[in-house]
Amino acid sequence: MATGRISSVWHRPVAMTGSRRRKPAGFYIRRVIQYAVMIILSVIFMIPLAWLVSTSLKEQGQVFAYPPIWIPNPIRWSNYAEALQRAPLLRWLANTATITVFAIVGNVLTSSMVAFGFARLRFPGRGPLFILLLSTMMLPEVVTLIPRFILFKSLGWLDTFLPMIVPPFFGGGAYNIFLVRQFYLTIPTDFDEAARIDGASNWVIWRRILVPLSTPVLTAIAIFSFVYHWNDFLHPLLYLFTEDKKTLALGLRAFINPYDASWQISMAAAMFLVVPIMIIFFLGQRYFIRGVVMTGIQGR
Repeated sequence: MATGRISSVWHRPVAMTGSRRRKPAGFYIRRVIQYAVMIILSVIFMIPLAWLVSTSLKEQGQVFAYPPIWIPNPIRWSNYAEALQRAPLLRWLANTATITVFAIVGNVLTSSMVAFGFARLRFPGRGPLFILLLSTMMLPEVVTLIPRFILFKSLGWLDTFLPMIVPPFFGGGAYNIFLVRQFYLTIPTDFDEAARIDGASNWVIWRRILVPLSTPVLTAIAIFSFVYHWNDFLHPLLYLFTEDKKTLALGLRAFINPYDASWQISMAAAMFLVVPIMIIFFLGQRYFIRGVVMTGIQGR
């Protein structure tokens, strides 16, 4: 009798585990529908990129052929060489990389510092100042274009990279500060208090405790900043005039010519702008998604 009781108790968890694993048919139907919708949407959003890549390898007569030719025959890699011969793409690529790298450093560094002040330090007017900072996100950027142009002209910064590099070192942007501050609020203040007992200053707490723990959100900001400055067309158009100082986004406009319909060459040149963004996103997508999610779930 005792043996039978032990046997029933021994097998009970196995039976419960088996019942938990069984899911109703509706669960699998919903999953199939969800995956089908996601696959269809992914295909739709990938069509422009697929057309860009395909066109960059086509002959001129295949660009607007109907029905569309998705796999070029023959594949013309020479379109990329011809694009490099028509314009200084590598020079524009180097200019774009220079501006983007310095802007990323400025955005990540200063937004992290400012966010530390709003999240960890106590000072009079902290709340109103943070609201004032957030209100600047409602200000259209076009409103400040003329004052900034006059300022940079008086400083002698026109036709240099400084108007695109220096501003990110003054705060890093309200949105970036908001994201980092929200992330800092998720980190327990016990670390700060323990460090202060050991004599650490605010600078040491920020540099040695908060920054190492904030890799996801800082990576997300770096990707945001990279995409913005890499694709920026307006500011280089306003401040850069010399051909050798143009960025890639601005220089691609030279391929738009009403007397030349070489779309395959234009698409080959556009690939120089698109490929780095795709590489950066795929390398940092894990930190990017984690940073955005962790800053979004905090409602303080």
